[in-house]
Formats: sequence, C-alpha cells, structure tokens
Amino acid sequence: MTSNPPNGSEGKAASANKRWLRAIELTAQIEAEPQRLFADLIDEWAERSPAQACLVSDRESFTYRELAERIHRYARWALAEDMAVGDCVALLMPNRPEYLAAWLGLSRVGVVVALINTNLVGPSLAHCINVSRAKHVIVAAGLREAFEGAAPLLAGRPTLRLHGSGDKADLTEALAGYDVGPLSAAERRAVTTEHRALMIYTSGTTGLPKAANVTHRRVLTWGRWFEGLMDATAADRLYDCLPLYHSVGGVAAPCSMLSAGASVVISEKFSASRFWQDIARWDCSIFQYIGELCRFLLKSPEAEAERTHGLRLACGNGLAGDIWEAFQSRFTIPRILEFYAATEGNFSLYNVEGKPGAIGRIPPFLKHRFPAAIIRLDADGTPLRTAEGWCVPCAPDEAGEAIGRIGTKEQRGGQFEGYTDAAETDKKILRDVFTQGDAWFRTGDLMQVDRAGYFRFVDRSGDTFRWKGENVATSEVNAVLLASAGVTDAVTYGVTIPGADGRAGMAAIVVGDGFDIAAMYRHMEGRLPSYAQPVLIRIRTTLDVTETFKPKRAQLVSDGFDPAAVSDRLFYRDAAAATYRPLDAAKFAGIVDGTLRL
Repeated sequence: MTSNPPNGSEGKAASANKRWLRAIELTAQIEAEPQRLFADLIDEWAERSPAQACLVSDRESFTYRELAERIHRYARWALAEDMAVGDCVALLMPNRPEYLAAWLGLSRVGVVVALINTNLVGPSLAHCINVSRAKHVIVAAGLREAFEGAAPLLAGRPTLRLHGSGDKADLTEALAGYDVGPLSAAERRAVTTEHRALMIYTSGTTGLPKAANVTHRRVLTWGRWFEGLMDATAADRLYDCLPLYHSVGGVAAPCSMLSAGASVVISEKFSASRFWQDIARWDCSIFQYIGELCRFLLKSPEAEAERTHGLRLACGNGLAGDIWEAFQSRFTIPRILEFYAATEGNFSLYNVEGKPGAIGRIPPFLKHRFPAAIIRLDADGTPLRTAEGWCVPCAPDEAGEAIGRIGTKEQRGGQFEGYTDAAETDKKILRDVFTQGDAWFRTGDLMQVDRAGYFRFVDRSGDTFRWKGENVATSEVNAVLLASAGVTDAVTYGVTIPGADGRAGMAAIVVGDGFDIAAMYRHMEGRLPSYAQPVLIRIRTTLDVTETFKPKRAQLVSDGFDPAAVSDRLFYRDAAAATYRPLDAAKFAGIVDGTLRL
C-alpha cells in the first residue's frame, strides 16, 4: 500500500526540510575537502558529461569539456606570466561565458580576480582598480575607451591585456598557445578554500564602492547551498541576465547550476521586451531575479511566451510583498525562492516555503549556522544600549537593524571576510553586543521578524530619513504611492530645507492614465501618517536606474526642488487645501525663506 504525497502546509514543510537538508549535505563536503576548489567541480563534470551544455549565449557557448579547457588555459597563462598566489587581476568584460572561464581559471592557481563594474568610468573606475592593486587588467575590446579614460588616474601601472581586439597582442591569441589538458600537481599549487578567490564591489548607499573579499570557500558555499535549495539537477537550465560582476548574477546564480552539472544561459543584459522570448527560446527551467526586474516585467505588455514557458522556479531577492502574488500569478511561476544575502555579509536568509513578502526564516536546527538578531536603533541610527551597555533586541514585528554574529572557522557559521580596506571592515563590526567580547556584523538593513520566525525587509538604514521628529522608511512610502491610481513608478528620498531639522520627504513619480494629483493626496492621507507623506512631488517621464535596476536616488537628491534648476513639473503639499499645488519660483522662495511652511 502506498501513501499519498503530503499536501498543503504539511507538504510545504516537508519539501522545505528536504531542501534544507540537501543544502547542508552539499556544503558539508567543502570543509572535508579543503583542496577541492570550484574549478575542480568543472573538471569532474567535464569527465562525467563532457558534451553537456554548460554556459550558453548568443555570443559563444561552452560544453563542460570546453569550459574546463578554457579554465586550464587561463591558469597556465597566469603561471607563464609569473603571477604569484595572492596577486590580483582586474576583469573588465561584459556578460558572456568567457567571463566565468577567466575568473575560474585565474583563481584556480591562486590569483585573485577583481570583478569590475562595466558601467564605471573615470575616477570611479580608477578607484576600483586602485583598491584592488591589480598587476594586470583584462579589458574587453569594447571597453577599451572607458579604461583609457581612467588610466591617467591609476595609482600603479597595471599591465593592460585586451581581449577580443583581433591584433597579435590580444589575450585571445595568447591563450590559444596553452595546453588544454588537466593541470598537473605542480601547476595546481597549494591553493585551498582558505585563499581569496575574488574581490566583489559593494555599491553601498554613500561613497565609492568597497571591495569585499570572497574566498574559495564562499564561492563553493554559495554554489552548493543554492544547488540544494533549488533542487538543481543536470536537466535544469537557468536564465541569468544579471551583471556577472555582482555576487548574485556572477557567482550564486551560475555556480548553483554548474555545481549540479546543469546549464546557464547568459544574457548580456536584461530586456523586458525580450525576456520571455529568451526563456522560451532557451527552454529555461529557472531564472534569477532581483525585485526591480520583477516590477519591470509586471509593467510590460503581455506576451504569449509569459504563460507557455517551462519554468519551475524563480530564485532571487527583493521581490516585495505588494507585487509577489501578482507576479507569480500573471507569469504562472510554480515556485519562488526568495532570499536575503549581502556580498560581504556573514549570514543569509532563505524563504524556502515561498511565503509571500518574507525574505526568509532560520529553522531551529540551523540557528547555530546563521546566528542573526535584530536590534533597536536610536534616531540617528546608533544601536540603543541598556544601562549595562548591552544592545536591545527588537520585539516581534518591531523594525530594527539586522546583525549577524561573527564566528570563527571552527564555529562554521558567521565568518566575516571583510573588505580590502581594514578601516572599512572595522566600521561594519559592532562589539560587546550581548556579552563581553562578542562581535557582530552590521548589515545596515532594517528588518522585522514575526512570531513565526519569518523575516521581512523594511529598508536600508541609509534609505530612511527623519522628518518632523519621526523616521520615514522610503519603501513604505513607495508602496503607497505605487498603489495610487495612475502612478506607474516612484522613488522616495529626503531633501534638505533651509532652517528645518531633518529632511523633507520628496517623491519622483512616473504617471499614466487615470492619474490625478488630488486623488493621490487623498489616497496617501488614509494610508500614511502626515510626517511620512511626501511634501514635494516631481513628475518625470521615466526614472533613471543603476545597472541592477535600482533608482538613482543620489542624483535626485542632488537635483533638489528648485524650479529654476529642475525642468520636470514640481508640486508642494498644501495640507490646508488637502492637495498638491504647482511649485513655482515664488513658492520655492517662500519655502527657502521659511514663509511657506511645509
């Protein structure tokens, strides 16, 4: 007699536990074999399934055998160039399979690869190369002009190696001269999971990017952990249109599939109009998302392929609760695996059960591996402390900053590998939190956890502002604005007003059919406290976003609200009239001199 498979909440719990256990089993192998790097997994799959599609794109495609051969060539090139263990090579190349071959091959022999944002130019690009202390820079031919624009600002004199230029000095030509066979014991060097593999840059909310250290252990952990939680098999094919220079698009997403002997489709960039065609054309079963990508897709016209695909899973982070169910329903996605992680962070959260709006939970049997807490902050973002000097944990459903306890290698969980800059590393560590001598990583993210243990993201602590003596969470305001008729996109931020404490709320919005600014005022009136309602509105035709689809808040803040400097339509909140009124030069002058109070 056979029993029926579990269904409902019991079935979800059983399936979730199975995935957790598989992920634990796969990652446990990492500590048992410290000499086995991620490139070794590729070699193993090349032996088992040499003709299996590995990395696929319109530009080029590799089988597992071909990827292994490319890795061996990059490794031998590094050895021939006398690169020592710990030397750095900066990689400036657009999304393509060759990108992964390059960093996997170089890191296999102990070279650290700095993954450079391809959108950077001038001082920002020079800064990222400078902090890496790269001795060589591999630059795709199409990005040569950007590199040369930053070259005069470089502190050192890294050797430029062009890729794809077509001349005799091109790296492509040099690589062709190296053997493709497996590396010998001497060539492999004594590189272990303890060694640094990558530098990945964090954007942060202010200042120039910081280079986070990523060891081979973390590369393997990300790959094997997601392999388990995704139930990945060699039959899967993942669509990856996120930047390869970021930890999710460039490591977690592809490595989860390569760990399982599966395939990765690499798109050079995200295109809402082409997305579902690509999913169907490449017969993908999984795609990697970030929340902003999901919003873009929801705003797009319906496409036939959006309901006839073969997807079984969408995996990513930032899928907000206000669009979760609409997104899953419209695109008929059977399962969503939402997670929370930071490139430099020392703990992660996973919503394996698919609970809408939650970024994850920590099962009781994994609390030792993901030691996390949420603590209270004062008005300026400083952790509150008791009279005895200890931090104060938040109550259920109370928002505070998420922190992760920093452990040792022996404790397995909670290690913080930091940045290349020791001072920046120290800034992220909170000490003497709950006991004397303990240390915790500050995420800078505001979260809350409910009584069932599900975490929800509230905001970046840097994305909040204080107005009228109260803290305003921009994500909360955005959600209300986007629910107002005719508002198709929105971003909220704080602007400085002379003579006023804190920052006044301002929202840049994109509007369409059915929009009425008075109706929007009334809509917010019933959904937000008065201090959280934007006092200034800017109506734009579109919102500029970063390469990962996040709004460019800094530029909006810099633009301010002077009608003489901003060509978009501007409005100010008139509480007495219960509406927004056009902001002209006279009203602007009144705000500045204090005669018009907001």
